[in-house]
Amino acid sequence: MRTIRSTSRISNKKETDEAIENVDTRVALIQALIPMALQSVNDLLQQEVEQLAGPRYGRQKDKERENYRWGQQSGSVYLGDQKLPIDVPRVRNLTNGKEVTLEPYKKLQRPTELDEKLLLKVLYGLSCHQYEKVALTVPESFGLSASSTSRRFIKASARKLKELSERRLEKYDFVSIILDGKSLADEQVLIAVGVTVDGQKVILGFEQTATENAKVGGQFLQSLIDRGLGYQQGLLFVIDGSKGLRKAIDEMFGEYAAVQRCQWHKRENVVAYLAKSEQTRFRSKLQQAYEQPSYRQASQALKSIRAELKLINESSVRSLDEGLEETLTLHRLGVFQELGISLKTTNCLESINSQLARFTGRITHWKTSNQRHRWVASSLLEIEKGLRKIKGYRHLPMLRKALQRELKIQIIMAA
Repeated sequence: MRTIRSTSRISNKKETDEAIENVDTRVALIQALIPMALQSVNDLLQQEVEQLAGPRYGRQKDKERENYRWGQQSGSVYLGDQKLPIDVPRVRNLTNGKEVTLEPYKKLQRPTELDEKLLLKVLYGLSCHQYEKVALTVPESFGLSASSTSRRFIKASARKLKELSERRLEKYDFVSIILDGKSLADEQVLIAVGVTVDGQKVILGFEQTATENAKVGGQFLQSLIDRGLGYQQGLLFVIDGSKGLRKAIDEMFGEYAAVQRCQWHKRENVVAYLAKSEQTRFRSKLQQAYEQPSYRQASQALKSIRAELKLINESSVRSLDEGLEETLTLHRLGVFQELGISLKTTNCLESINSQLARFTGRITHWKTSNQRHRWVASSLLEIEKGLRKIKGYRHLPMLRKALQRELKIQIIMAA
């Protein structure tokens, strides 16, 4: 497993300073727009009052009136990123003696959309205390305290965690699953990304774990099945070489799964046993062997390298032998030239892990497991928005047919 280093504090500070400067440049415009927005809110509330209680100076008889005006009170509404004070008109019902709720005012007091924006700002670099400073740049607003911001960030990120962990998977037609881990301080998170038959990347979920053992991996994979993950048409799993994950895939999917071991991890594991003076040469040899277009050519090239390594380092030979055939799965399936660039390694997930580090790298101490899960889920869902189709996606139907031949899966079409 490759560990992704956190982004530097200097880079994060620069991004944060730029974010605050960008907000400052808009303050004058915001200050000009806020009075206009508040006037529009006031007009909207007055229209609602008129619908409920009639014109202010109308001639409707008191006995015909169900509602009547009842003064006003201080209140507040959310506009954009700001909570703003406003005088709220009141209406009372004559029949039951209770105050009538103004629906527009009720909706303007819901900060759900604001929570989503706040969530993104905190994810992208503004701390809760810095967000308070930004909010206070608009004098008409109440501002948002650090504690208030923190509470709302927790609520918004909790919704993201629920969304990701409960996302149903039946609607996706997956042909490949990529599994790999990401280090977060002293813990690991095992992340799964699915590739649909039309090339879309979908983040399936994650599991917090100390190591990628079979028990944890099995429970994680079972949770995906419970959420509707389909696998009866065959799946190609791309993994880094973890024996625990490999065992879990066998236990959960059995004859419906083929495994492609990451060629990058295999290459680096093999050369790690060699002297530094030999590493560059054999890294290049292994890379050239894996780039051979056919299974026969790649296998012969690797056997030649094995014979050469046997004279130099037996430990390196044992590393090469371990799981060697599974590093050639795409070759054996006959789709390496079409899909090797995307599925011969776990680089697709490594790229996601790198982006995840951008969001989580500023946190030096995780207070609770729930905090870790909320941050990871929120970050992954934000990253997912920018994921593109894999290269060679038009050949994924070819991969499915090759998998079904390899795994001897017969699909019975409905009449």
